[in-house]
Amino acid sequence: MLDARKLRYFVAVADDLHFGRAAQRLHLAQPALTRQISALEAQLGFRLFERSSRNVSLTGEGQSFLPYARNALEQLGLAQSMASKLAAGIAGHLSLGYASSVALSDRFSLALQRFAQAYPQIHLNLVEEASTAQWAQLRDGTLDIGLSRLPAPVEYPELQTQALEQEALVVALPAADPLCAHAEVSLAHLQARALVLFPSDQGTGLNDTIERLFGAHNLSLQRGPSGRQTTSIIALVAAGQGVALLPACAQALEKRGVCYRPLSEPQARIELLAISRKQGRSPAAEAFLQIVAQAAP
Repeated sequence: MLDARKLRYFVAVADDLHFGRAAQRLHLAQPALTRQISALEAQLGFRLFERSSRNVSLTGEGQSFLPYARNALEQLGLAQSMASKLAAGIAGHLSLGYASSVALSDRFSLALQRFAQAYPQIHLNLVEEASTAQWAQLRDGTLDIGLSRLPAPVEYPELQTQALEQEALVVALPAADPLCAHAEVSLAHLQARALVLFPSDQGTGLNDTIERLFGAHNLSLQRGPSGRQTTSIIALVAAGQGVALLPACAQALEKRGVCYRPLSEPQARIELLAISRKQGRSPAAEAFLQIVAQAAP
């Protein structure tokens, strides 16, 4: 394998066409430089320079080889630079999972913007996944970080959960619903109404929070149709198929035929969580966790 140092010596002599000046620029003694060039020529199997007592010139083979030597040194420099950036966490890629309702969070969009500005050479792979689907992917390394509404369960001891914020729940109502005339709505008002939820097999933190909330108030929950996206849930509400409890950030999805009202129960809140592996997090993952924790809107 060719020695990068010898290639660098060759390029320096080719630039100066003078062993003395090249040796001075390389901070080498001239005899040492001459020996290194001779060793490179022996390894290559051809002479690189024509030498006389008065001048030095490239041989035909030397002229042909020079651009390849320059390119090899350039690529080596790029490789060394990228290795340094990867080690420092300022280059590479980061796979980020997020639950459907998280995408509407101001913290989520602000964190993405700040991360892209701070680390433009890190490619963000964004994957929308239900909270429960994120856990296995985090454990096996498919995802680096998951932004979720559910904490990692004890069955995943490799994962850690970091609380980012709590967000109030609001009720999305069909515009014709009499409850739209109220300044706020209680959970008891919703007992007689079909509740539009995510599918039970999707394993979302929102469903879990809603079920626990109704149970804590000894209220029955009437299940209505389901939607796999926050947008489809709101569309079903607009179509008069039920009401929905959603994080307050969902109000950004303004749709004709839907009104939003706050809930009167102060404990009607849902968490935004960052889940990651306890061990082996990349510098890029560490950087994103720090940014999302500080990205309060």
